[in-house]
Amino acid sequence: MPKNPTPQRRARMEYVLSHRQKDLTLVLANIHDPHNVSAIYRSCDAFGVSAVHLYYTDTAFPVLGSKTSASARKWVESVRHRSQEELFAHLKKQNMQILATACTPDAKPLRQWDMTHPTAIIMGNEHAGVDTGLSDAADGKLYIPMVGMIQSFNVSVAAAIILAEAARQRELAGMYNSPTYPPQEYEERLALWLEK
Repeated sequence: MPKNPTPQRRARMEYVLSHRQKDLTLVLANIHDPHNVSAIYRSCDAFGVSAVHLYYTDTAFPVLGSKTSASARKWVESVRHRSQEELFAHLKKQNMQILATACTPDAKPLRQWDMTHPTAIIMGNEHAGVDTGLSDAADGKLYIPMVGMIQSFNVSVAAAIILAEAARQRELAGMYNSPTYPPQEYEERLALWLEK
């Protein structure tokens, strides 16, 4: 049975939905730590990412604590994929450039990528990074430039930095000024949210 949200809650939902970036997403590839996954979902919600793609082939998707993740996962869709072929076909159907995080000589600094294009970024697990098969099949590789002694970020921190840069580019391009959902899809999503 549909709930009756207050006018303020409905207005908040409309605001959030109108700022969602349908053509910006992350792929979580075998990320083990539930705290990292929860933090990534929160960053996705904060920067307007509407869906997260889950690619888990050598580990189960972690059990997430209700307090830290339930609210973000409630508003960010999860799309599971059983194979690399299925994942890439799904993203390419949406005309997305697929970028993999990497620390290899052919990777380009984060800010050299134009993320006003439809974009999916693959985030690898805490130990091995992005699987070579995924990385090689991607359209390109990116890294976050660092000048400290430690040359790596926690995966959830890296995800937030990448999304912040994507949001910066999209804000400058005026992409948060109008909904990325077509009117009918916007209304359908709003109706679903009003029932939560």
